[in-house]
Amino acid sequence: MKWLPVVLACLQLAEGAVRLSLKKGLSIRDKMRAAGVLDDFLEHIKHDPVKKYQPSQGSVVREPITNHLDSSYFGEISIGEPPQKFLVLFDTGSSNLWVPSTDCKSPACFNHAKFKASASATFSPSGQSLTVSYGSGSVTMVLGSDTLRIQSITVTQQELGLSQEEPTQPFYFADFDGILGMAFPSLAVGGTATALGGMLQQEQLAEPVFSFYFSRQPTYEYGGELILGGVEPGLFQGDITWAPVTQKLYWQVALEEVAIGQSVTSWCSQGCQAIVDTGTFLLTVPQEYIESVLEALGAQETSYGVSYAVDCSDTPGMPPITFGIGGARLALPPSAYVLNSNGYCTLAIEVTYLPSQDGQPLWILGNVFLKEYYTAFDMANNRVGFALSA
Repeated sequence: MKWLPVVLACLQLAEGAVRLSLKKGLSIRDKMRAAGVLDDFLEHIKHDPVKKYQPSQGSVVREPITNHLDSSYFGEISIGEPPQKFLVLFDTGSSNLWVPSTDCKSPACFNHAKFKASASATFSPSGQSLTVSYGSGSVTMVLGSDTLRIQSITVTQQELGLSQEEPTQPFYFADFDGILGMAFPSLAVGGTATALGGMLQQEQLAEPVFSFYFSRQPTYEYGGELILGGVEPGLFQGDITWAPVTQKLYWQVALEEVAIGQSVTSWCSQGCQAIVDTGTFLLTVPQEYIESVLEALGAQETSYGVSYAVDCSDTPGMPPITFGIGGARLALPPSAYVLNSNGYCTLAIEVTYLPSQDGQPLWILGNVFLKEYYTAFDMANNRVGFALSA
């Protein structure tokens, strides 16, 4: 189902727009580290975050499990009648909606909310099944439809997946139960209808826009906000800079330039692409540039090549990383891209090996970037907007 061609009237918090508070929990990575299983997990999986953005065929989609290792922002939805509550990751890098089922017998399902289809008067099974293949195993799910609620938003007969089997690592350690994908309908595995498509078709959004604010000092009770149906001017400063979507699968925009400090690199002279992904925590850098980035930032590669260490005392003097998007220069200060864990500092950066589908270098702007910039997703005009967060 295509998004409906609704005309965007005005970009503000329209009457009827929904503000959903996001929670910020410990990341899966932190929980696995505390449990003593992280190093072994990372050593044995084959990971490239860009594999998430390679098209799949049929009912099997391949997605790197580690993409969600650092994801820790989630909010509440309900499914069914009477409503059954779930915490979901609102993911602009995928398009399917799924939650665990009571039929799931995997350990990963034991400590999460599970949907009981027989307890919902409005559930309708479809008989179709999907498999999502991860680096450490697969999530198998059956499809059905039921009523989806997000505060005052109600979507009837919304298609969704109910997991039957999940990999123990890392989903056992996740604070969220499932995932609500917010990318384009063309990305939905199995051709299922997206939640956003249902909201538009059933006229549940005040405007065909949604936006994210991630707090720079998040807590479990308040990690940020998802605005469904507009933008909230009180959550950002100045004007919104808009950039057109370059590929209607992901929320992908052209990256005009990258600068480190005062030095503008030539990396994007022939074009670069950037995917804006709330389901990824880190900033990802194409393989061909990672050595230059590490040298410019004075970072050293650590075990398994999955993190890059810096001296915490050097952080205040490190240069900003600036991205040219939509004619604006959006700077990321070291306070945003350096992670301090009890006095041990690493870059919030990982490397990617695959280019975008047109062959240009592909960057991913995850939560590290989005904490600095309030981000709006305009479904009517296929564009992404950025403004400095309040």
